[in-house]
Amino acid sequence: MSVAIITGSSGLVGSEAVSCFASVGLDVVGIDNGMRAKFFGDSASTHWMTKRLKKDLPRFRHYDADIRDVESINRIFEEYGRNIELVIHAAAQPSHDWAAGDPFTDFSVNANGTSTILEATRMCAPDAVFIYMSTNKVYGDRPNELPLIEQETRWEIDPSHEYACGIPETMSIDGTLHSLFGASKIAADILVQEYGRYFGMKTICFRGGCLTGPNHSGTMLHGFLAYLMKCAVTGTPYTIYGYKGKQVRDNIHAIDLVRAFDSVFRNPRPGEVYNIGGGRHSNCSMQEAISLCEQISQKQFNCKYVEANRRGDHIWWVSDLRRFQSHYPEWKVTFDVPRILNEIYQLNVERWSELCVS
Repeated sequence: MSVAIITGSSGLVGSEAVSCFASVGLDVVGIDNGMRAKFFGDSASTHWMTKRLKKDLPRFRHYDADIRDVESINRIFEEYGRNIELVIHAAAQPSHDWAAGDPFTDFSVNANGTSTILEATRMCAPDAVFIYMSTNKVYGDRPNELPLIEQETRWEIDPSHEYACGIPETMSIDGTLHSLFGASKIAADILVQEYGRYFGMKTICFRGGCLTGPNHSGTMLHGFLAYLMKCAVTGTPYTIYGYKGKQVRDNIHAIDLVRAFDSVFRNPRPGEVYNIGGGRHSNCSMQEAISLCEQISQKQFNCKYVEANRRGDHIWWVSDLRRFQSHYPEWKVTFDVPRILNEIYQLNVERWSELCVS
């Protein structure tokens, strides 16, 4: 028996990983206590996904456990022991806005929870591949120091700059404003690296840009493209904060991300850190995303603009994927932003239309 343990198994990345690794013959153990609803309200609940996975996947077993609960987590890991070949740690408090309101919970989930999962892996399955879903917020607001050029619908980096292909892993994480969320994720990120270097475990960090897909339970504080399309369909007002709405994000579909996980699982490089996102293939500004939502939904977007930007928000983020692609040349980004938004629309429009604002 070969087992994959996936935390945050009902979330966007976790659920995609569950489906992927169950399909290739692993017995998949999901750990998810539905805390997303506490963070963002009932509309962001992932309980519907938990039910779907349990119904559709006979190789899936779900545990309603908090990643901070050492006793419960150890009990799960001890049950499967050395049969555990893969651990994907995708559970998190994912919003830097939310973190500012409850820093203690944010840190306990992101940092202490990661410590719990790492130590359980070390004690019970030290040979397992351990994949951690980190974030580009570990770089704080340092990307805002880059030489950016204002264009009609976006900010863009000077094409002669060394980061013209995207931001690499060598960018410093020191001396910048991170947000409390960024700080808790840095703590976990470094801890994962240290378990690889100090204990010799097969740990890998993925520092993600915007993660997206039709299964994202997007909300105002998290889930950029999914929530944007939901607002377009339902007429829900949306607020753009600062930078003239020209701030740029790269967006990676959960399918492409999990394909990267699979590449690492088959040929792990212990202690590696990778920036991962849509890169130059899949990125957009806020203005460009809204325009696409209007075209796809055939509805006028209901938004307002506030001059003040969100504190620590990136003006321009595009991931440099070349390091990962040099190690795994068979992997590439297959979804771009228009395709992602079309898929989000097609798979959710009927459900969202029932919520339309009059």
